[in-house]
Amino acid sequence: MAHHILVAGRSGQIARELARAALPGGFTLECRGRESLDLMDPARTARLVAESGADIVINAAAYTAVDKAESESDLAFRLNRDGAAALAEGAAARGAALLHISTDYVFDGTKPTPYDEEDPVNPISVYGASKEAGERAVRERIDRHVILRTAWVYSPFGEGSFVRTMMRLGAERPELRIIDDQHGSPTAATDVAQALVAVAAALIAGKADGYGTFHFCNAGSTTRFGQAEAIFAWLARRGRTVPRVTPIPSSAYPMPARRPANSVLDCGRIGRVYGILPRDWHEALEECMAEIVAAGATKDRS
Repeated sequence: MAHHILVAGRSGQIARELARAALPGGFTLECRGRESLDLMDPARTARLVAESGADIVINAAAYTAVDKAESESDLAFRLNRDGAAALAEGAAARGAALLHISTDYVFDGTKPTPYDEEDPVNPISVYGASKEAGERAVRERIDRHVILRTAWVYSPFGEGSFVRTMMRLGAERPELRIIDDQHGSPTAATDVAQALVAVAAALIAGKADGYGTFHFCNAGSTTRFGQAEAIFAWLARRGRTVPRVTPIPSSAYPMPARRPANSVLDCGRIGRVYGILPRDWHEALEECMAEIVAAGATKDRS
């Protein structure tokens, strides 16, 4: 029997990795962009999902412009809350499970240790608030849901990737000043995609205790400065000219949206329930950079 996964989103980092992910036998996966599944039209979205034939729906579509969200709150909430609600309603009507991607930004960053799934949320930005509202919308509308929070996602694709941005800026400037007081876990979009596929396969196989909220990031943590250092150290070992990297506090680089000072996530639950054990962030980062270098570009590929 064939099982169909419908992905809301096509051009984002995780959606693009889902599109090329290895699937179990008997599975098909379809990514739909806004031209055929527009989350800004909730009624139509819910209807299309209900009629889609999907066994699993993955919400990989979101408003992710963290700083712009401060001045575009209506748009952020329409996509991240109302769009998620529409997908949940459609999946519930269809009898499908919904896998919804969320973020570390639902937390305020004041906890000194990693956040687990039971910690209270308290977003400090419009983006974080809109994603937290999306989580609540999903929980209220569909029992068969998995909310997967992740953080600091990057990939070989897209201008929003921190890794690609560092590689581009490092080739243009002799020195970069990078924030060193925000802590998190750099996470490869390919690993998030593989985790989502594994969860989907387990749910289709009848896993009854697999619903609820989970955290998934690559293992270990660092700061943005530490991540940049790792990027340029890898390039330097391959003979590339790299910039000098200087650590700075967040106060020296003010941005419209506040970021959590600590957004490290405890990913133990997904290991206990699904047997998914994240690999070290250094390993995932180096694999991504190798792909970017092999492609010979640090600009967005078509």
